[in-house]
This record gives sequence, structure tokens and C-alpha cells, in this order.
Amino acid sequence: MKSNLPNRQTHVKRNFAYLAMVNNQKITDFCHMDKSLPNRIREIREAHDMTIEKLAEETGLSVSYISRLESGGRNLSVRNMNLFAHALKVQPQDLLSSPKPKSNVVSIMGRIGAGAEISPDEEQIPPEGLYEIETPFPIPDDAIAFEVAGDSMYPRYDEGDVIICYRQGIAANEVIGWEAAVKTSDGRRFLKRILRGGTPGTFDLESHNAPPIRNVELTWIAAVQSVIRIGQWRKLPKSFGHHELSKMA
Repeated sequence: MKSNLPNRQTHVKRNFAYLAMVNNQKITDFCHMDKSLPNRIREIREAHDMTIEKLAEETGLSVSYISRLESGGRNLSVRNMNLFAHALKVQPQDLLSSPKPKSNVVSIMGRIGAGAEISPDEEQIPPEGLYEIETPFPIPDDAIAFEVAGDSMYPRYDEGDVIICYRQGIAANEVIGWEAAVKTSDGRRFLKRILRGGTPGTFDLESHNAPPIRNVELTWIAAVQSVIRIGQWRKLPKSFGHHELSKMA
């Protein structure tokens, strides 16, 4: 498609034509968009009293995909931005928000037992987590972490490694064949490789060094986004946190 656009652009892809209407800063922000640049889909959707299911119907996208977009687990493409803008009755640039600075601090929400459940039980974990650690690289705001205990997932994970997940869970079908932190319907929590179970709605949980757990129902699933090896993270004192660390930067 040819078009006379600002900055002497004459040959542009169809999906990028709308960028001519966006101010330069927004263009720069969007072209460098990654998981550090959040969007306002959830904020605008809730302001319209629209359910995520209704938004999925309006855009023709899946609920799980929109959920990951809202949580920052997926990037927002130009084509989908136009779909959301039309469904939410806003301008495409209204879906963008300014990036928040990342922090090298993340909360440990429990330990992942090797061949056992993640402990302590969810009800025993304070909202801020068990403790905070300093990491060697920046962590998104919506990330949480678990410390690996035991060797059922060796050699993929060593005891003392930390796995980083997004707080908001995802659909089980998105992690089939991959490792994930999960919670079962009876309250147990594991770090396992997820496989389809023998009956609909169930899954098999596979370890490297332990027998598989067959045909369980899952109530929470978080894909492993990154791993911090033991010795590469540092536990922070209780009185130390995001604010104190930022003052040292």
C-alpha cells in the first residue's frame, strides 16, 4: 500500500498505516514495545463494564490470549491494537501506556518441592510474599518467584534455583509439553512438565526424577518465564525492598 505519510514515508505495510495518526513519542514507544511496555486493555475494558468474554467475542480473539495481553504475557501487535480500539471505541494510541521502570527485586511466594508440593500453603503466604530477593536482571512488576527445593527436576533445575512466573495464570493448553508452576484442585502445588491426561479436563504432571502424577485437575497454571541459578540471587533483609534498592542505584 502506498500513502503520503509524515517523515517522507511512502511505502508502508497495511498494518502500520495507522501510525501516521500517532504522535512521535507514541510511535517510538510502540515500535520498541515489549513486555516492559504495558497496555491499557484491562483498564479500558473494565471502564466499559465489558467482560473479557465479551471482548473476545467482539475482537474474534481467544479469552486466554486477551488474558495474557492484559497481564503483559504477550505483546500487542498493530493489527490486534486496531481490533481492540474498534471494540472498545477508543483511538489505537489510547491503548498504550507509559512504561514503568523495572526493578531487580522480586517476591518469593513459596518453595517448589522437588517431587512434592509448593510450600507453604497459599493461605500461609502474606500478600507481599515470604521474602524478597535481588536478581541479576530487571523483573516485570507482575512477576512472582518460587525457590526450587529438591532434585526431582534435576538436571533442569537445581535446589536453590529461583523460577520466575507471571502472577496471573494462563490456560493449561498453552503450556502442554512445557514446565510450569501449577496448583491442583486438591490444593497441592508443583513444578512439573504438563501433559494431557487420560480423561478430558485432566493433566499428567511429569518430573525428570520422580514418577508422573496422572489425571489431575489444575486450578492455577503459570509458565516458567526465566530461571535464576543458585548463587546468582541474594535474599534481602525484611526491612529492605524495592524503595531502598532504588536509592542505591
